[in-house]
Amino acid sequence: MKVLVVDVGGTSVKIAGEGKRDRRNFASGPRMTARQMVVGVRKLAADWKYDRVSIGYPGVVKHNQPVTEPFNLAKGWVKFDYAAEFGCPVKIINDAAMQALGSYRGGSLLFLGLGTGLGSTLVVDGVVVPMEIAHLPYRKATYEYFVGVRALERAGEKRWCRQVEDVIADLVAAFRPDDVVLGGGNSKRLTALPEGCRLGDNDNAFVGGFRMWQKSKLSPPPPKSANSAKKRAR
Repeated sequence: MKVLVVDVGGTSVKIAGEGKRDRRNFASGPRMTARQMVVGVRKLAADWKYDRVSIGYPGVVKHNQPVTEPFNLAKGWVKFDYAAEFGCPVKIINDAAMQALGSYRGGSLLFLGLGTGLGSTLVVDGVVVPMEIAHLPYRKATYEYFVGVRALERAGEKRWCRQVEDVIADLVAAFRPDDVVLGGGNSKRLTALPEGCRLGDNDNAFVGGFRMWQKSKLSPPPPKSANSAKKRAR
């Protein structure tokens, strides 16, 4: 089994092949349709062998199919037959969930993607729980209003960093995760990482895409050390 992983974004589509070191990409944008994405991917991966495809999709996914259209791409993604167009089995997951799955080390993980908007996912004992926190009410607006790219442009980097820290603190208090990973391009703009957080890596999305086809359960939670227990107690 050879898996091809496709990470669909608002500005580019990135692909990785199982056993391949190089990462390839092409521009997307507001006019790109699902069919154009498939044509672009097949052209870019023409010299790679694969018989399975994983897709990280920038929107809500249920039962292996997008159920909302993407904000930053053209319409027509919801009822599109991806398996027929690729000519092989396809698994689709929210793009933040795919990166969360690739970042997972055990226990419970909260993944927050700081990009154009706010992506969010929980992974609990190896089970992916996609969430849509971005547009929930928060301080007379929404979470995305305070941490998305427009918030960065509106508030400036220093104030935006404080807003991100406040949002993370609230979500950590609500979900009590063992691990917090901050992904997305804007995560690197943080002047300091909030306590208990670590930076993600874009390559983790590809790791997650490969993991989607694993039949075995993900690794169990790591043993808790006495030092980590003391830190939580404080």
